[in-house]
Amino acid sequence: MEQIQLIKKKEKILAMVIRSNYICEGVDFITPDEYSQQVAYMHHPTGKAIDAHIHNLVHRNVVLTQEVLFIKSGRLRVDFYDDYEDYLESIVLETGDVILLVSGGHGFTVLEEVEMIEVKQGPYSGEIDKKRFKGIEENEVVYKEM
Repeated sequence: MEQIQLIKKKEKILAMVIRSNYICEGVDFITPDEYSQQVAYMHHPTGKAIDAHIHNLVHRNVVLTQEVLFIKSGRLRVDFYDDYEDYLESIVLETGDVILLVSGGHGFTVLEEVEMIEVKQGPYSGEIDKKRFKGIEENEVVYKEM
């Protein structure tokens, strides 16, 4: 299984998955600079110092919510849809996996009791923040080939 997976419809990235077995030295920004949600993997040795810093006030125009899920435990099926609500495929996330949901639609089914942390831009706008639609049935699941 790939350590970093891209879920795509044609050339459009719907999601980026960082599997729990991913490793590199130093800092690896997984996301392109233009994404409104940035995800980096960091691996530093004991004693490494990261300079103290403050983030400057920078105005950003965020028009699309991107969310990151950290799977603390369990197994979660993620179903991917394009911008037209057409189903593409599904993958299973397991303990330690991280996913950035970049674009398109998505739905979830808990396969084994799951604990996860979600991070996304705020403030949350309630129901106007998302459009709900009917997802696939269990017999329609197609798992992504690795």
